[in-house]
Amino acid sequence: MLTQPQQNPVPVWLTILRLLRWDKPAGRLILMVPALWAVFLAANGIPPLPLVGVIILGTLATSGAGCVINDLWDRDIDPQVERTRDRPLASRALSIQVGIVVALVAMACAGVLALYLNSYTFWLCVAAVPVIIFYPSAKRVFPIPQLVLSIAWGFGVLISWSAVTANLEPATWLLWGATVLWTLGFDTVYAMSDREDDQRIGINSSAIFFGDYAAEAVGVFFIGTAGLLARLGVVMQLHLGFWLGLGIAIALWAWQYTRLRQKDLPRPVYGEIFRQNVWIGFIILAGMIVGAM
Repeated sequence: MLTQPQQNPVPVWLTILRLLRWDKPAGRLILMVPALWAVFLAANGIPPLPLVGVIILGTLATSGAGCVINDLWDRDIDPQVERTRDRPLASRALSIQVGIVVALVAMACAGVLALYLNSYTFWLCVAAVPVIIFYPSAKRVFPIPQLVLSIAWGFGVLISWSAVTANLEPATWLLWGATVLWTLGFDTVYAMSDREDDQRIGINSSAIFFGDYAAEAVGVFFIGTAGLLARLGVVMQLHLGFWLGLGIAIALWAWQYTRLRQKDLPRPVYGEIFRQNVWIGFIILAGMIVGAM
């Protein structure tokens, strides 16, 4: 059933920015980070600046489109979840029609940017579209929907790497695997704040799937991430800067794991740990740039 937008004193363009989640940069940046990992490593630390610009703009457009598509799928679920009930489509601040138009415009912008890339990379972009569109439905039928999101995140690595080399190499898949595991880790943390609401509504999440062992699962995902990144450093013969950055990341992940094991954590703590992973990602990126040059 089509819904009509409610009266909203906030300017429409600001509400659309909220719909795209551009008012919450952490989620946009954490998608951008693996794509930047890939483009800098593939280019030995010095990628063409126009290509970096295309990747940054492409991740902003793609992640924005993904958020709108997610909210379209969940417009009747989000009002029942404390964290999401004020989203523009859930609160009816924007209509479904506006949401569809915004999603199409964002995808069109990403498509125009993809035309800058080589044909191999362009078709990888096309292959990512079904994952982006259908990820939000995964929570209804798949016990670990965060894995689907992780695969979508992994496309950022494949697209960015191949944009430099026009192919995929063994090192690419090591980085892809690290990205998938890292995403499983931080998105499970994100899901831990919604466990009670998700269980009441009857939708799936990795936090529910792992239950009392969710913190341990996050720890395993972060260990796997560190292991694959270390293997990548050996394969690519990265220098000291990379190992320093990875060492800092491992220490921070260990500290996060100890916090997650505490009982009765307040909900905001899970969001804090999620946002900390943005900075961890950029620390690793800095190490990769220095270590690859």
